[in-house]
Amino acid sequence: MSNETVYLKIAQTTEVYKPDVYVKDIAEVHCRNRSVEAKIKTIKVTSFQTPKKGNKITYVGSIMDLLTQVEAEEKNIQIISMGQADFVINYRTDAGGIILLQWIKTAVVAAISFCGAAFAIMTFNNDASVTTVFGNIYQLVMGTESDGVTVLELSYSFGVALGILVFFNHFASWKLTVDPTPIEVEMRLYEDNVGKTLIQNYGRKERGIDVS
Repeated sequence: MSNETVYLKIAQTTEVYKPDVYVKDIAEVHCRNRSVEAKIKTIKVTSFQTPKKGNKITYVGSIMDLLTQVEAEEKNIQIISMGQADFVINYRTDAGGIILLQWIKTAVVAAISFCGAAFAIMTFNNDASVTTVFGNIYQLVMGTESDGVTVLELSYSFGVALGILVFFNHFASWKLTVDPTPIEVEMRLYEDNVGKTLIQNYGRKERGIDVS
């Protein structure tokens, strides 16, 4: 019997909510022989012990170990890996049970970010003496001293808010362009770096190197 060619594309990081993880949960599988493809998708990669609600368990795997598992289950196949050499699986309990906690965390982070940004803007304005600059500009143009609140202050306040919305390219579910927002870019970079660090730490532990 001729060998069937199977293509595997594994993501670097996958989050699952069921203790039993199968190939279909972490990888894209393609084979001309649909029965072989279906069988490979149902091969178990690992099983987790159920953690306490809200906790996370991380599993770091290697494509070599996965290929050994697949080849043990299915003979006469040739596997071509098109994804990551190492991968991370994060297991959480059902996300539906911690929705309230997630909303609370989001509200706290939003409040901290808002207050921090407001404080940063105020300190910048104070350091740059924006009030004095606006007063001098108003006196040069109008010939009289400002009363503290002029079109300059109003325009500046509106411009700062508008600039933030344009820069972050996101307001509720509406976006100015299809490009990812700066926050989305930073989050993806953060996730990639976390995944790479977990994989590297796992490799160092395997070689008996202290990672603390």
